Amino acid sequence: MNGKRTLSLISASLAIGGLSLFMQTAQAQMGLPDAVKVPDGNKVMMETVGVGEITYECRDKVDAAGQTEWFFVGPKAVLNDRKGKAVGDYFGPPATWQARDGSKVTGTQVAVSPASKGDIPYQLVKANPADGTGAMQGVSYIQRTATKGGVAPASVCTAANKGEKQVVKYQADYIFWSAK
Repeated sequence: MNGKRTLSLISASLAIGGLSLFMQTAQAQMGLPDAVKVPDGNKVMMETVGVGEITYECRDKVDAAGQTEWFFVGPKAVLNDRKGKAVGDYFGPPATWQARDGSKVTGTQVAVSPASKGDIPYQLVKANPADGTGAMQGVSYIQRTATKGGVAPASVCTAANKGEKQVVKYQADYIFWSAK
């Protein structure tokens, strides 16, 4: 092959790769409420499915004397890749995503948006710098989508059962983003 043709093939390949990345990023955002969309300038870095549980505790309502509510205590889930292989864990508080290589990231919630009835809301989190080197390095945002279950228990929370804990099963996609 001559140099010009090789350069043209490389340029075409890079253009297709860029289009593929654009399509992947656009597809990850399709159908999501605007509030939980990742800002432009980021790309999908890793996709996982979190399968686990959320613990709730019956406690006094903050700023509402004499009233009780189910309070979110924290999550515990295994993060699987799209083939079902465990690649990390999600736990808290604080909300922490940890890869099997030991690297981990925490973050600050930016937005939530309602999901289907009975499912925890979609969520967008701005990531803090990663702790440790590995898979979590460079994460800029974490998006929680495709949620199933996880809402507070339907059972009564009263002064009589204050302190009681209940564990609720849930599943959600956690999409990790990095700056382009």
